[in-house]
Amino acid sequence: MMNISDVAKKYPPLIEYRNLTLMRGNRKALDGISLSIAVGENVAILGPNGAGKSSLIKTITRELHTFEENPGSYLRILGKERWNVMELRNQLGIVSPEGFKSSFYEFSCLEIVLSGFFSSAGIWAYQEVTAEMRKKAKEVMKFLGIYHLAGTSIDEVSTGESRLVTIARSLVNDPLAMLLDEPTSSLDPQATRKLRLRLSKIAKQGTGIVMITHNLSDIIPEIQRVILIRGGKVVQDGDKDEILTAKTLSALFGGKLELIRRDGYYYCW
Repeated sequence: MMNISDVAKKYPPLIEYRNLTLMRGNRKALDGISLSIAVGENVAILGPNGAGKSSLIKTITRELHTFEENPGSYLRILGKERWNVMELRNQLGIVSPEGFKSSFYEFSCLEIVLSGFFSSAGIWAYQEVTAEMRKKAKEVMKFLGIYHLAGTSIDEVSTGESRLVTIARSLVNDPLAMLLDEPTSSLDPQATRKLRLRLSKIAKQGTGIVMITHNLSDIIPEIQRVILIRGGKVVQDGDKDEILTAKTLSALFGGKLELIRRDGYYYCW
């Protein structure tokens, strides 16, 4: 497992926001956001629905980019303010459940994992898949426990299995970190448990996890830093065990909550 401080010294911040305000229509989806995440850190960004979490993801993917001109404002990934998806795929694997199956219908799970090398929606005749690529894709699928799905169409697998396929697709490029948007949404309890265990496995082998979620129990034990966001603003940022309290979470979600910790996970109701 990589030492976070040693790895971070080799790179500029993985993700760095400075005084960034994002407009969606007449509304501020992000309001003067400033935060920095180092390479090798495992971080959760937690907040209620509508807090601005998805907007954070979409600023990184450049789906949203209507920024206000705040003094000194910028968004940088590994020190760059401009990048393209081909450069980014080898450094930051972005996993979002939105529309995944509909984008890859009829392709096999192995083909979808291989498509991660090309940032394409499946494998096409003009693309050259090398023996090294096939070997890497199979290794990643075995690592995640989904190699038995290699020849199965994505239309025939469960939502939980397809979520692991999306993660495998990102991992073939050995990214420095994975950015996950609501990773367990729409999953049943067993699929949720399996996914969380796989994310722990990924973190333990050295890939940073940056998770955006509204579900407290998504925060795997390997995540030690939590950033709380509400109303498009960072309201707290620090050590998980200090921040995750019933009082803090009640204020974040706008209602009285109880909290317990079990086996490294937090649960509230």
